[in-house]
Amino acid sequence: MKITNNRLLLNWILISVSFFMVSIILWNTYRFFQKFKEEERVKMENFSAAQIELSKTLDLDGNISDLPLKVIQSNTTTPMIIKDSQGNFQSKNITLKGENNQLYLKQLSEAYAKENTPLQVIYQGKVLSTLYYGNSVLLNKLKFYPMALLLIILLFLGLIYFFYQSSRTASQNKLWTAMAKETAHQIGTPLSSLIGWTELLKNENIKASYIEEINNDIKRLETITDRFSKIGSVPQLLPTDIIKATKTATDYLRSRSSALIKFEIELPKTPCRVSLNEELYSWTIENLVKNGIDAMKGKGLLKIVVHSNEQFVFIDISDSGKGLSKAQFKTIFETGYTTKKRGWGLGLSLAKRIVEQYHKGKIKVLSSEIGKGTTVQISLKKL
Repeated sequence: MKITNNRLLLNWILISVSFFMVSIILWNTYRFFQKFKEEERVKMENFSAAQIELSKTLDLDGNISDLPLKVIQSNTTTPMIIKDSQGNFQSKNITLKGENNQLYLKQLSEAYAKENTPLQVIYQGKVLSTLYYGNSVLLNKLKFYPMALLLIILLFLGLIYFFYQSSRTASQNKLWTAMAKETAHQIGTPLSSLIGWTELLKNENIKASYIEEINNDIKRLETITDRFSKIGSVPQLLPTDIIKATKTATDYLRSRSSALIKFEIELPKTPCRVSLNEELYSWTIENLVKNGIDAMKGKGLLKIVVHSNEQFVFIDISDSGKGLSKAQFKTIFETGYTTKKRGWGLGLSLAKRIVEQYHKGKIKVLSSEIGKGTTVQISLKKL
């Protein structure tokens, strides 16, 4: 237990460190994006200042200064639109579309105004032009980088969760197997002794019917031992008539149940064959029937109905017990879940394991109503 707890703590530490590192990367990416955007703004402000300087040089001597022109021409990445005082549009680093370029540039300038605050070129109190600019190709790519990184984080967390669930399932399987094998071993020892004592009793003046009943119970213990020994190994599935297997399992349980439990069994007259391990299937039926009897507190109606369609056969086991809430429909099959004062909550979990893992079928709560009862359904593929 201590080793398991230490391993779990180590896993959470690794997850926390990984999450912290990715968060730092995200934060630095965001800061870099904002810094880059600020630099784009400075570039556009320089461009605006260059236009003012260009206007000044034209006013002074009619000669164009090289510096402002170089500043204006240096922008080769940032898309921008210049609207002059007459409302005409010019563009730079923009691929024009269609024939009506002025309308397109006007619409694009409105979109740019939502992304970045436009800059006005003002000289001697007059607005010479208005500069609209968008994000450069690099900035647009950088904008989606955090989203891509977030997707990577989600995938990373998904892998961690999958690994955690797989490890947990593997640990549960090992525990199930070890417990089952040990149980089979523990039962086997006194069972061998009982068989020997039975042989001795046959030589005594004991009523034959008593010996027969003891032998029946010994066979039952051998069946239980065989069931537990199959847990953790791949069971042999054979073509079996599910109708006959259900009747055999039910008849045994009915003979061992209280007279206060009324059994109703509806079985088709024609055989229905499925791939089945009859021992494990009878164990499943036993667990479901006993669970139903417990829900009825030892008194009520237990109904077993077998029906089918073209592909599947369905076994419905209904009781007239206390019923389940919707929230319990799935949780009752979880290992350790129980509403009884005694018990480990393994019966329905074991039934689910036998049906779904070993027989590739399905088991579910078909219907339930508080105070009226529950129906559990097993579905298996027909041969």
